[in-house]
Amino acid sequence: MIIAGVGLSVLAVVLVGIVVARKVDGDSANYLVAGRRLGTPLVAASLMAAAVDSNATVGNTDLTASFGFWSGASLALGLAICLLLTGLFLARPMNRMGLFTLADFYRLRYGRGVEVASSVLMIFAFAILMAGNLVACGYLLERFLGLDYTLGVLLAVALVLVYTVGGGMFSDAYTAAIQIAITVVATVALLWWVGATIGFEIPEGMGPFDLGQLSSTDQGAPINWATLVSLGIGDIVAIDFMQRIFAAKNPEVARRACLTGAAGTAVVGVAYALVALSAASVLGLSMDDGPVLFQLLDDHAPTGLTILVLSGIVAASFSTASGAILATSAVAVRNILGVRRVVDAGPDPLLRWTRVAMVPVVIAGVLVALRVAQTGILLTLAFDLMLAGLVVPFLLGMFWKRGGTRAAVAALVVGLTVRITLFVLTPTMYGVPNDVLHVPNTLVDASFDGWPTFYGAVASLLAYVVAALVWPRTVTEEAWALADGLPVEADAADAAAQTEPVPAREASAPVTA
Repeated sequence: MIIAGVGLSVLAVVLVGIVVARKVDGDSANYLVAGRRLGTPLVAASLMAAAVDSNATVGNTDLTASFGFWSGASLALGLAICLLLTGLFLARPMNRMGLFTLADFYRLRYGRGVEVASSVLMIFAFAILMAGNLVACGYLLERFLGLDYTLGVLLAVALVLVYTVGGGMFSDAYTAAIQIAITVVATVALLWWVGATIGFEIPEGMGPFDLGQLSSTDQGAPINWATLVSLGIGDIVAIDFMQRIFAAKNPEVARRACLTGAAGTAVVGVAYALVALSAASVLGLSMDDGPVLFQLLDDHAPTGLTILVLSGIVAASFSTASGAILATSAVAVRNILGVRRVVDAGPDPLLRWTRVAMVPVVIAGVLVALRVAQTGILLTLAFDLMLAGLVVPFLLGMFWKRGGTRAAVAALVVGLTVRITLFVLTPTMYGVPNDVLHVPNTLVDASFDGWPTFYGAVASLLAYVVAALVWPRTVTEEAWALADGLPVEADAADAAAQTEPVPAREASAPVTA
C-alpha cells in the first residue's frame, strides 16, 4: 500500500518530466538553461527542491535525533543561508552574464586551465551529492519494499535518468513544482500529526535554544559551525543552484527566486528537526535501527501520512539528483571536453554529448552511494571540498579584479591540499567514523573534527590574496576574457549566431565531439 502510493507520485513526476521534454526542441540552450525563460515560481521551486532533498530531511532527522537540533538542522539552514546570500549579492550579476555552466565563469575570469581544474572538482563533489540522495532512496526501498539496497539505488537512478535525459532543465523545473507541492503538504501534515499524537518534546540540551551546541566543543560546536559554513558559503558554487539561476528569465527573477527558496528551505528544515527531537525523546528512536524518519513513519505513523511524507522525500531526492546529473554532465562536456553549442546547423553537439555523458556521471554517483551509505554527511563533505577549492576564486574573482590565473591556482592547490590532508588525518568526519580514507596517526584525534573545514577555507583565502598581491592580473588575462565570445552565446534566441565562436586561446579544444 505504502509503496503503491509512493510509486504513483513518482510515476506522475516522471510522466510530467517526459511530457515537457518536447520543449527542448533540439537546442542545448533549452536543455541546459530552459532557454532562459523560467519565471519566479518555477525557479524558486527548483531551487527549493534542490535544497530540501534527502540530506535536509532524512539526514537532518538522523543527526538531530543523535546529536541535537543544530547538528541536523544546520544542513537545511546552511543551504538556506546559501540561497539568501546568493539572492542578496550574486543572483543578479550571475544571471546577467548569460552563462551556461558555473565553470564558464572560471574560464572567463582565469582561463582554460582553471576552467578544467574547477570542473574536475565540481564533478567530483556533485557525484558525492548525487550519491547522498541515492542512499536515501536505496534505504527507503529496502525498508518499505524489501528490495536489496543496491537494487533500490539502481532503480532510483534509472527513474531520474528517464526524464532528465529527455527534458533537461525544463523537465527539472516542471517536476520540481510538483515535488515542492508534495513536500510542503507533507511537512505540514507531519507537524500536525506529531503535535496531535506524540507531542513536541525536546530532550535536555538538544533543542534550538541550547546554544552550547554552537559554543562548546564537547557538544559538537566545531562540527555544527563547519556544517553551516561549508553549506552556507561552500554551496554558493553549487553548479545545480547556478544552473537554475542561469535559467531565470531576468536578474530580478533570479534574485526573488533565491530569497523565496531560502525561506522555504529554512522552514522545512526546522520542521523536520523538531519532529526528530520528539521522536528521539518520546519514542526513543535512534540511528542504530536505521534512518530515524523511516522508523517513525513505518512503525508509528498512519499509512496516508507515511505515503505523503515518503513521496515528498523521494520527489525532493529525484529533483536534486536530476539537477546534479544535468549540471555535472554539462560541465564535463562543455568545460572539460570543450564541446560547444551549434544552432540551426544540424544536430546540436552540446545537447547530444551532454545526454551521453549522463551515463558515466550516474555510474560514478552509484559507486559512491554503494561505498559510503550516508546521507547528510555526504552533502557536507561535497561542499566542504568546494569551500576549500572554489569559493575564494569565485567570490574574489567577482568583486576584486586584482587576482589572476596564478591567484586562482594558488587558492585551489593550497586550499584542497590542506583540506584533504586534514581529512585523511582526522579519524572522524562530522561526528561519524572516517571509514572513507583515514591514515592512523598520533597527531590528530576526534576532537579536531570540524576544524579542518575552516583551515582549508582560510588557507585558500590566504593563498589567493598573497598570490594576487605578488602577481596581479595581467593585461593579457583581461584580454582573454574579452575575446571569449560570451556575449554572443548569452542570447539563446539569437538566430544569427549559427555557431558559438571559439576564442583563440581555446582553439585546441574541439568544437564538436
